[in-house]
Amino acid sequence: MKKANIDFYFEGVDIGDFPEKEIRDWVVRVILSEGGKPGDISYIFCDDEYLLQLNLQYLQHDTLTDIITFDYGEETGLVSGDVFISLDRVKDNAAELNFSFDEELKRVIIHGVLHLLGYKDKAPADEELMRQKENYYLTLQA
Repeated sequence: MKKANIDFYFEGVDIGDFPEKEIRDWVVRVILSEGGKPGDISYIFCDDEYLLQLNLQYLQHDTLTDIITFDYGEETGLVSGDVFISLDRVKDNAAELNFSFDEELKRVIIHGVLHLLGYKDKAPADEELMRQKENYYLTLQA
């Protein structure tokens, strides 16, 4: 089996000391526990403006969001894609929800993986399942 290639990029933002190996290993464990095969995943951390432009260009949504996920998994079960995360939104959401920045960032990282695994969050029941999965996988974090 091809080794997972999970990379992290920072577009105009500084996240400080980011534990790449621990996050990479955690993401792989989540994918495997869901029966998926880890493929190529790029996490791109950016600011609100960067993500807003992607939202407008690709989804025609003129709103701020914390995450946009592009699924490239063409092979059944292969988990591949780009996960764009606005650190501005993560910071604001963490403060609003009374979570640490680190905890909220990990929640959003796993949220992106769950989308790549096929989970949706538009309908209330889907959103509830997504939250349950996030909470569960946060307990298995690095």
